Amino acid sequence: MTTTTCEAKKNTELRVFEFSDELATDLAEYVAQLSEISVKERGCFTIALSGGPIVNVMRKLCESPHQKMLDWSKWYVLWADERAVAKTHAESNYKMTKEGLLSKVPILNSHVYSINDTLTVEEAATDYEFTIRQLVKARTISVSKINDCPKFDLIILSVGSTGSVASLHPNHPALELTDDWVTFITDSPEPPPERITFTMPVINSASNLVIIATGEDKAWAVQQSVSQMSENVGLGMSVPAKMVAPAEGKVVWFVDKEASKEIQFENDNFEL
Repeated sequence: MTTTTCEAKKNTELRVFEFSDELATDLAEYVAQLSEISVKERGCFTIALSGGPIVNVMRKLCESPHQKMLDWSKWYVLWADERAVAKTHAESNYKMTKEGLLSKVPILNSHVYSINDTLTVEEAATDYEFTIRQLVKARTISVSKINDCPKFDLIILSVGSTGSVASLHPNHPALELTDDWVTFITDSPEPPPERITFTMPVINSASNLVIIATGEDKAWAVQQSVSQMSENVGLGMSVPAKMVAPAEGKVVWFVDKEASKEIQFENDNFEL
């Protein structure tokens, strides 16, 4: 396997892969490992997914040995962001995940929590937060000791070309929210405009975070987000992915060769 692994910022690991198949294989192994640990320690595995290339790069989980070895009945699946469209719509993250993952592994339907697509986007966000609060109350989802936010075992995000994560876009007011767990936006720069999304405090409360970056158009966002040399450049909310910095958890970036092109490993103070 042609892979470069290094330590970027605090609690942040960067894995760069020459080939997409290698990235998918390593991601499957990493998720499987986290699942096994969580099931052993807590009796369940809570995972929140986003859109973009995530379902495709998770495809190896549907293959041997993971398809048969993982205890899928202990998985609880939610979404870190979702488009306010019908579940049958081509742009639905739920639909893409169902077709690419959920229909191929024995995850219980009762453990899959999608948004209510019959509500307005504002109502859907409120309803989804209530759903998460119920799972926290039942102790299915853990709670952060730092801020009482839900503490997912794993949140998998993809980064956009501008550094967006979930449906949190550069310089958007939603990035400043501290009390809400789930919010909504009506002005996404990419269609469809209406979406719900986890807030940054919830993202940063996860035990483990994975960020996927594939394609040359993500190169700038990756460099700005993971380079130690850019930490003191006052980017603030202009690069949301740079704000992903869990106090207790760990972030692992899974990046393909094209998306790593702007990283200067020798000059950016990476620890190989």
